[in-house]
Amino acid sequence: MRLEDREIVLASASPRRLELLRQLGLCPGVRPSEADEHSSERDPARFVQELARRKAGLVAATETDGTLVIGADTVVVLDGAILGKPKDSAAAAEMLRSLQGRAHEVYTGVALLLAGENKERVFAAETRVHVAPMTEDEIQAYVDSGEPMDKAGAYGIQGRFACFVEKIEGEYSNVVGLPLAALRSAYKELEQDSARA
Repeated sequence: MRLEDREIVLASASPRRLELLRQLGLCPGVRPSEADEHSSERDPARFVQELARRKAGLVAATETDGTLVIGADTVVVLDGAILGKPKDSAAAAEMLRSLQGRAHEVYTGVALLLAGENKERVFAAETRVHVAPMTEDEIQAYVDSGEPMDKAGAYGIQGRFACFVEKIEGEYSNVVGLPLAALRSAYKELEQDSARA
């Protein structure tokens, strides 16, 4: 079955992830997961996969058989440390100071689950982002815009922060919150598994 023909549920409240799926011509339902987002895992790729699987699993348990549930989790990683969403504007400014003038990694974990079929694909994608030097005034103006507050690493590459991104290595949509090329590839593998069963 083509991805476009499958009933799809996004286990996320992220408007950015929803918009990315719509760019593929998909019209997913949205059922934000209430999954616990804490983990003792420190490897960023395993961390985001664990949380994506947890989010998708909770939602898949409530869906009709055959529904494709997509869970995702994104983190920013600097020098091996995972940066989540800032708790306040001071934390956002501190994160931006640490990122400016340097490169860092963005990891998104994605879980694709077919409800009621015990079939899944879970993976992580990595993109390296190079940020231009920023002045204190630029950092404060960006924080004052409010944009950093609900985003991992305190920035959104698709928003005002775009002018500070010098280059990226990897999939752009991964930095937004959902690696579309990798998602489509994983779905094809999932369909092949389902057809063989």
